[in-house]
Amino acid sequence: MKKAIVFFIIFLLAIGATKYAFSGESTEDLKIGDFHQEKAILTLIILVVAAAMFFTEAAPLAVTAMLVPVALSFPGIDILSSADAFSQFGNKWVVLFMAAFILGDAVFRTGFADKVGQLTVKGAGKNKNLLLILVMTAVGGMSAFLSNTGTTAVFIPIVMGICASASIRPGKILMPMAFAASLGGTMTLVGTPPNGLVNSTLEQAGLAQLSFFDFAQMGIVLFVAGILYYAIIGHKFLPDSDSESTFEEGDIVYRREKMWVSMLIFLFVLLATVYNVIPITTAFMLGACLVVITGCITMQEAFNSISWTTIFLFAGMLSLSIALTNTGAAAMIANICVAHITSPMALLAVTYVLTAIITNFMSNTATAALVMPIGLALADAFDVSAKPILIAIAMAASACFLTPIATPPNMIVLGPGGYKFKDYFKAGWPLQLICGVLVITVTPLIWPF
Repeated sequence: MKKAIVFFIIFLLAIGATKYAFSGESTEDLKIGDFHQEKAILTLIILVVAAAMFFTEAAPLAVTAMLVPVALSFPGIDILSSADAFSQFGNKWVVLFMAAFILGDAVFRTGFADKVGQLTVKGAGKNKNLLLILVMTAVGGMSAFLSNTGTTAVFIPIVMGICASASIRPGKILMPMAFAASLGGTMTLVGTPPNGLVNSTLEQAGLAQLSFFDFAQMGIVLFVAGILYYAIIGHKFLPDSDSESTFEEGDIVYRREKMWVSMLIFLFVLLATVYNVIPITTAFMLGACLVVITGCITMQEAFNSISWTTIFLFAGMLSLSIALTNTGAAAMIANICVAHITSPMALLAVTYVLTAIITNFMSNTATAALVMPIGLALADAFDVSAKPILIAIAMAASACFLTPIATPPNMIVLGPGGYKFKDYFKAGWPLQLICGVLVITVTPLIWPF
């Protein structure tokens, strides 16, 4: 509470100082081309304050995200109209992710994920390295289509059980499993929110969007690299401390008789999306409706399955993206960066590293939403394609392994694995470095500048 009040006071002082600085200027003097200098600076102030609040968690993430459109449309600031500031709740990508949460939860509740988990650990037996590889493969593969957080949660009690029977320390499996969930999400449009933000940003810029599986061209490289790394040498960096924690699976009663119904619906949605039979948002929302109608999931479970923090972050921060573009604030940052960056490759490297550093300490969705409009402006300033830059930002926002707060899968295994904060850095920094090198070198080969 105190932090939020401090940031509010700082925000008011910054706004007041900006208003005072431009009080003697005429409207025409404030314009630079099609942009408005005062509004650009006000937008940057909102950006900095929002980033600081996300970083310190001065307020819940969803609340901070909602304060952004409030600030942008507040009387006296008027960067966006109230209707425009809050219009992003109807954005098709926001609707798509709501439907994806519901559809994914239906697959979980009908027992498919549990079935895959049981078969995975049964196939590995008591072989620790084989178990590690199979768990990472299964979790990553499922996370490409379902919630990576939900997939991780389903696998934790299964892995804990097999580790106990095979005398394997859970800490040797759970962290790589969480990392695999994040890497698996990079392979499809709905695997992780930052991927959806790529298409949303491209759409706002009037550029061609990526298809459902386009992300897999880069994502699968990272996913395979992650598995190979932990299978060959990465397991040696995992903590030795044993876990005395327990994980409560909860009282979910699987509707196994509905498993094939949910899978057929999910397969229908994927095929309709891949072959463009039905628009992607329409297909996913139809699937969400069908899993409720067929009894795979109840209406209350459908409501509860939605990660409202993600939805509020997505919708709230899209309004800031629009403001950064419309006021010229993103272009202002881009022009400053252009003066110090000499090539498109250096630009891609800088945006990747910046995103990777920030996202290890705050929400990866919020980080992607903050950085992507700036990346778009930078690409425009360099007169290069925005796709490799935006893809690099999305991959950096998902491939984050240095802290437990970087992603929900990282956080959810903290207790069951008996990990300490420093364990993530010790086990994750080589993979973080590997992913960085791969993204920076491979992305331009797939999506040229």
